[in-house]
Amino acid sequence: MNPILEPRPAISPIPASLWAGALSQLLSYDETGCPHAARRAADMLDRLAASPAVDGELRNLCERAAQRLDLNGNGGGHVRHL
Repeated sequence: MNPILEPRPAISPIPASLWAGALSQLLSYDETGCPHAARRAADMLDRLAASPAVDGELRNLCERAAQRLDLNGNGGGHVRHL
């Protein structure tokens, strides 16, 4: 059997609203330093990283970002940029 010609199982696409939500919360955290926004962004990034529709490199980036946001459970060591 030729693996190139075999049909692949359908992988459900990631909703655009999850990407938009993660980015929105990440920006909110960057602008305000709000630990709740950091936690929400980390949760969404974890969900994105867990999706089989995400490739390895993007999964790694989502995991790294989520970990950075979730350091010590307080949103990491955020420094506001003025």
